[in-house]
Amino acid sequence: MKALQSRISKEDFNFLLTASSAAFITYLSMYAFRKPFTAATFDQLSLWGIDYKILLIISQLVGYTISKYIGIKLIAELKPEKRTKTLIYLMLFAWISLFFFAITPYPFNFPFMFLNGLPLGMIWGVVFSYLEGRRFTELLGAAMASSFIVASGLVKGVGRYTIDQWSVPEVWMPFLTGFIFLPALIFGTKLLHKLPPPSKEDILLRTERVPMNYADRKLFFRRFIPGIIFSVLIYVGLTIFRDLRDNFAVEFWTGYGYSNTPALLIFSEIPIAILVLIIIALMIFIKDNKFAFFMNLVVNLFSGVFLLVITVLLMLNKFDPVHWMILSGFAMYLPYIIFHTVYFERWIAYFKIKSNIGFLMYISDAAGYLGSTFILLFKNFNSYQISWIDFFKISGLATSILIIILSVLTFFYFKKQHLKYQVL
Repeated sequence: MKALQSRISKEDFNFLLTASSAAFITYLSMYAFRKPFTAATFDQLSLWGIDYKILLIISQLVGYTISKYIGIKLIAELKPEKRTKTLIYLMLFAWISLFFFAITPYPFNFPFMFLNGLPLGMIWGVVFSYLEGRRFTELLGAAMASSFIVASGLVKGVGRYTIDQWSVPEVWMPFLTGFIFLPALIFGTKLLHKLPPPSKEDILLRTERVPMNYADRKLFFRRFIPGIIFSVLIYVGLTIFRDLRDNFAVEFWTGYGYSNTPALLIFSEIPIAILVLIIIALMIFIKDNKFAFFMNLVVNLFSGVFLLVITVLLMLNKFDPVHWMILSGFAMYLPYIIFHTVYFERWIAYFKIKSNIGFLMYISDAAGYLGSTFILLFKNFNSYQISWIDFFKISGLATSILIIILSVLTFFYFKKQHLKYQVL
C-alpha cells in the first residue's frame, strides 16, 4: 500500500480508497439480494418435474438474462446524473420481490424470483459506470470484482446461518439476508454518488466515455464483429462454469462428504479474491494500452490451460476436491474478472473509440446468462443421470478447451486489426 501511495498523489490515493470501497461495498451488498436463496435446499419440492431449487434458479436467471438484454440499451445510454436514482430503484424493486416470494405460498412464489432477477442484472453496469475511463480503472474494477468473488460465499454463508441457527424458514431467508446488508448498501451508494467525474488526464489516457445511441452501437459492432463474437463466446463459457460452481457449491461439497458448508462457502473463496485482486491491480502500472490488451488475452489462455490440467487430474482422482474447487475458482475468476474490469476498458482505450464498457459488457452478459439457463435445463431434463460432481468435471473440461481455442483466435484477430488500422 505504501509503495502504491508513493507513486501517486495524496488526492489520487484518497480517491482510490473512497471509490474502491464504494464499489466493493455496493456490489457486495447487491449479492445479498440475489444469491442467498441458493444456500437453501428446498428438499422434496418440485414442480412440472423440475427440482424446485433449479426452478427458482432458472426463474431468477431468466429475469437476470432479460435484464442484460435491456441493459445493452439502458446502460449504454445511461447519463451520469441518473446513475444513483437508477441504482436505488433497481435495488428496491429486487428487495420487494423477495418479500412477495416469502409471503406467497409454494408453488406460486417462483415468479417472484424472476422479478428479483429482472433489475439486478443492470446493477453491475450502473456501478461500473462510476469507475470506467479513469487512469486507475483496473484497480477500482479489481476492488469491485473481488466483491463478487467473496460476496457469493459470504451472503450464502449468512443465509445458511439464519436457517441453521435462527430457524428462519427457507422462503424468508433471502428477504432477511437482504435486510441485514441494507445499511451497507445505503452507505456504498452514498459514497458512489459523491465521486467526481473523470479528470482531463483520465480522458487523455483512456478516451472519453460517452452514452451510445443506436447508431453508435451499430457502428462499433460492425467494426469488431469477429472480435466481439470470439470474446462473447469465451465469456459465455466462463459464465456457465461460474454459475454452476456458484449455485451448486453446496451440492459439490455434500457430494464429497463435507458437512461444514457455511464455512467452506465463505473461506474457499477468500484466497481466490486476494490473488485475483493483486494480479488485476498490478495492471494499473501498464501504461501501454496495446500491451495491456494483448496481455489480457495471454492471461485468458493461461487460465484455460491451468483449468484443463487440474480438471484432468481431478478426473483421474489425483487431485484433492478442496484444492480443485479453490484453484478452479482462480482459473475461472481471473479471466472472468478481466472481462469485467480490464479487457473492455483497454479495448476502448487501445482503439481510441468514444464509447462505453456497458455496451460490450451487456452483450456478453446477455449471451452468458442465456447459456447458463440452457445448461441448467439440460442438466434437469437430459436422459443421462449425471451427478453434480461429474457435471462439475465435465463443465470444467469443456470450459477450459473453449477458452484455449477462442483466446488464440481472438489474439490473432486483434493482431490483424492492429495492422489493418495501424493503431498507435
